[in-house]
Amino acid sequence: MNRRTAAVSAGVVAGALAAGVIGGALVRRRHPRDVEPLGPPPPEDLGPVESFDGTQIAVRAAGDPEAPVVLLAHGFSLDMSSWWAVWPELAKEFRVIALDLRSHGASGRAAHGDLSLRAMGRDLAAVLETFAPERHAVVVGHSMGAVAILALAEQRPELFGPRIAGVALIGAASSDLLWGAMGSVTELLRPRLGSLQAAARRVDGLRRAVLASPTGLSGVVARVTQFGPNAPKDVVDHVVALAQSTASEVWTDALPELMEMDLRHAVPRVRVPAIVLVGEHDRVTPPAGAVALSGALPEGRLVMIPDAGHIPMLERPEAVVRELRGFAHAVLLPAARSRPRRRAPRGPKAKGSKDEREAAG
Repeated sequence: MNRRTAAVSAGVVAGALAAGVIGGALVRRRHPRDVEPLGPPPPEDLGPVESFDGTQIAVRAAGDPEAPVVLLAHGFSLDMSSWWAVWPELAKEFRVIALDLRSHGASGRAAHGDLSLRAMGRDLAAVLETFAPERHAVVVGHSMGAVAILALAEQRPELFGPRIAGVALIGAASSDLLWGAMGSVTELLRPRLGSLQAAARRVDGLRRAVLASPTGLSGVVARVTQFGPNAPKDVVDHVVALAQSTASEVWTDALPELMEMDLRHAVPRVRVPAIVLVGEHDRVTPPAGAVALSGALPEGRLVMIPDAGHIPMLERPEAVVRELRGFAHAVLLPAARSRPRRRAPRGPKAKGSKDEREAAG
């Protein structure tokens, strides 16, 4: 195998291993709904969207239903609660829609066990086409959510421009630069993934904990790998708790996908304005990789977030809000003025778009 075929998300693997596997996340310790949220979720429960393969995707929203849309996609082993400090400010001017990725948070487990990044990209399309029909949107992705945006660009490039007016990628980087740091880890784990998958499936549902609480070694490792030096303790504990609650198949099935999938060819298809946000102290997707990714995007721009690690929207939410608001203003408001708006559906249990359902068939 070509050593340079790691996905642009290779760095996500490092953070996942550190905060989750070491923290006992190969087994499902608790239900995600049992993890105490740091703040309120968006108030409107839009009901699950049925994606192309029948997977039920949890969606919540806030803000004027007629306003331009900002869609938020969280990272690996997190859920929409990772946006709790961001969405209230954005909802003052935009229609904010947040989803839980398949097999994460309140979403259903992946139909047919499909935890591929391409499936997650199609989930994004299903949500957009259900709740933002005929409207422009900015799509924001953190870590694996950012990679899902690239997977969507690979499969549905026609959405970028007519429907998706801009993208914001947080904690994402180019695999070319990440490979040097992650290659040895990836090569070490790749031949063992089969046995890891089998072992995890045998113990799925058991409440075995490698560590007793997030305040133990798992919290220390998460702080070192995921966060900047001044991250609040409750934020670190929350991220570790989410990782420990994540279903085992997310680790055993999505992890090989993160290691193997190469989406570099999808980057040039993102032919809309794009910003790449990276924490100054990000050890999972280091700033040098973010520089490379922003340079590879046709209309990319790099934004460094001071005093933040891999999850800047929890560490420096005011800085992330400022950048996202300014970016959304620049790309969405002119687009909204140039196109008539159509009311989005608000009822529960909305289905995926006609295009997505036909694609599944």
